[in-house]
Amino acid sequence: MFNKLTLSSLVAALSLTTVAACQAEATTFDFNHQQHVTAGVLNVGYVDIGPKNGQPVILLHGWPYDAHSFAAVAPELARQGYRVIVPDLRGFGTTRFISADTPRNGQPSALAKDVVDLMDKLNIKQAVLAGYDWGARTADIVAALWPERVKALVSVSGYLISSQQIGEKPLPPKAEQQWWYQFYFATPRGAAGYAQNTHDFAKLIWQQASPGWKFSDATFAISAKSLENPDHVAVTLSNYRWRQGLEKGEAKYNVYEQKLATLPAISVPTITIEGDENGAPHPDPKAYATKFTGKYQHLTFTGHIGHNPPQEAPQEFAKAVVDADALAR
Repeated sequence: MFNKLTLSSLVAALSLTTVAACQAEATTFDFNHQQHVTAGVLNVGYVDIGPKNGQPVILLHGWPYDAHSFAAVAPELARQGYRVIVPDLRGFGTTRFISADTPRNGQPSALAKDVVDLMDKLNIKQAVLAGYDWGARTADIVAALWPERVKALVSVSGYLISSQQIGEKPLPPKAEQQWWYQFYFATPRGAAGYAQNTHDFAKLIWQQASPGWKFSDATFAISAKSLENPDHVAVTLSNYRWRQGLEKGEAKYNVYEQKLATLPAISVPTITIEGDENGAPHPDPKAYATKFTGKYQHLTFTGHIGHNPPQEAPQEFAKAVVDADALAR
């Protein structure tokens, strides 16, 4: 028979085992077991891992990628005690518009308001925001318009806030050539072509944006499923057409766009990142450094790193998030 001491030791051991198992489960990125919540105009699909009382970190993906970009970053941050939230942006994955009457609007301030609405719904007063491509632009806008909601910022390619007026200005031919798909999307042929060839189109963008990233077909296929969202094509076309001034956007976002048109400074602690082999259009880091008026660092990831650093260099990206959080302390 067990004596009381033996029994107490066994119970304690089992309790520790249970806690460890729960912690392990809580730090596993399982995209097939998303949570869903109604926030603003969306029903948002998102992964939420790590201790619920940890410092919130919201990771924002780009186009034409998805939340799987953070499949290695999110668990690493969760293991370090962060609560990590990775949502599907509007038009991606399992996120859906609540009403059929809501415009499938892709203008940048709408995506930023989505993040604030999600934070409100999850009762998150302040978070570290980190993203790339559309996700970086979205995080930049939240930091500029709602700085009290952002503890620290990690932004790939730095300051990406712009306006329709700026978008009207022609660029040198070589720069314009990089934006070939933006002009393609402005045409009916482009709209039909993207709808018909979404996966092939996205793979081509991945290859051009990250020429040194030798991703497998299996890796691409996992993310490509998120592009089958019924609103993906409409949101994508809207985003790029809005930038060219071909769409007005929604009036309820006008107040945000007016502020963004002044190219406001970002005052929250920030780390910007650039890959040493980014094949997508991106500004020179020297051109935007002064737009960050708080504590600031810039990092260049080396080793043929392209446009998607969280997936191409996950350990380095996770460290940048931790370091940005430290800047705010």
